[in-house]
Amino acid sequence: MSGLIGRKIGMTSLYDENGKNIPCTVIEAGPCVVTQVRTIEVDGYNAVQLGFDDKKEKQTPKALQGHFKKAGTSAKKKVVEFQGYEEEYKLGDILTVEFFNEGEFVDVSGISKGKGFQGVVKRHGFHGVGQATHGQHNRLRAPGSIGAASYPARVFKGMRMAGRMGGDKVKVQNLRVLKVISEKNLLIVKGAVPGHNNSFITIEK
Repeated sequence: MSGLIGRKIGMTSLYDENGKNIPCTVIEAGPCVVTQVRTIEVDGYNAVQLGFDDKKEKQTPKALQGHFKKAGTSAKKKVVEFQGYEEEYKLGDILTVEFFNEGEFVDVSGISKGKGFQGVVKRHGFHGVGQATHGQHNRLRAPGSIGAASYPARVFKGMRMAGRMGGDKVKVQNLRVLKVISEKNLLIVKGAVPGHNNSFITIEK
């Protein structure tokens, strides 16, 4: 899918023409620089590699410095490949937030917020077992049985249990573009997107 790299700024809300309050997310989308063009003849597939957000040269490995110099741009913090562009791009081309139009739908990918070690109620939506009566006092949020004893005498892989939660790649689909503010490279989409404020995300048409 064709798209851009962006940064999550935060959440706010807008009012539509009927006076309804719509929760939305503000995203800084681009400007992204074309840092590499993949072709079927050389790479076996067609794709465009984009770079976003300047990075200090001294923090960039020599090989990557040469890679960005070839494209005639400064070192970038985030590099992502996209496929399916209708237009042909060459090294050094710049894509801005005007790539998107108001009213269209986009998919947004990012790394979800890390929640640390969580129990089964928060992590998997368990309801808890048993009643709060008859002397039962400390098992309300427990997972209950995790398997039989003599057979199979083990816990099956994939059993939903307590553990580390969050920090996964998440894609939220079909978010409507409410506003495109081209002079500030801002994109406002309806609803929430994964990740903490200032985290990198990819926006696909």
